Amino acid sequence: MPVFPEEPEIHESIPGPGVPFPRESDAQAPRTPAAGSASPAVNPANSRTAAAVPAVPGPRPGPPRPAPPRAVKPGPPARPGRGPRPGPAARRPAPAVQFVAAPAGDALERADDTVDHLLESGRRPGDVLVLTVGEPHPWQQHELSFGEARYWAQLTEGDDVFYADAALNRPAGREVVVLVVNDTSADRAGLAFQQALGRAGALLVVCGEAGLVGAPDAPESRPALA
Repeated sequence: MPVFPEEPEIHESIPGPGVPFPRESDAQAPRTPAAGSASPAVNPANSRTAAAVPAVPGPRPGPPRPAPPRAVKPGPPARPGRGPRPGPAARRPAPAVQFVAAPAGDALERADDTVDHLLESGRRPGDVLVLTVGEPHPWQQHELSFGEARYWAQLTEGDDVFYADAALNRPAGREVVVLVVNDTSADRAGLAFQQALGRAGALLVVCGEAGLVGAPDAPESRPALA
């Protein structure tokens, strides 16, 4: 058999003579569809799946942080306002004064008549206070016979006519005061008259000589009409 000479092997990786070696930039670029060419078909099943997947919400924003309070600068201290000036104290109206003329020896009797007139005119017994300048009233002496505690308790209770000395040093006052001027001392009668004015609320009846209490021209009047 004829023997054929062996053909030399040609390696594809080695270019032939005159052919330049390939460069990295000559690598085959990915094919892009040309303009106007039909886009690849979209699988409708894949589009439903993509539409069915809800978007994952991101983290919710937290509530806004309150701004730090600003420091308030203290202002000047307020000036104290002037309050209303206190007006003059309301004075109690002075009581009416009536005189029942009588000598010192008859003053007690005229005082008892005066008290009867006051009670008959509608005055309450607890509204009447009888004060004597000289000798104590017999009814006062009678009440003191039961003891001073019981005697002064009647003044506090205020249920009956109270008889006392004009110079008593206890707070005692009633609507009507009957002053018995059964002493001829002008000094004692004048001082008793001033004290009786402060104890009477509405009416002061002076039984005796008006000149002894400093009112020589005082006319006589009936207390029952007051």
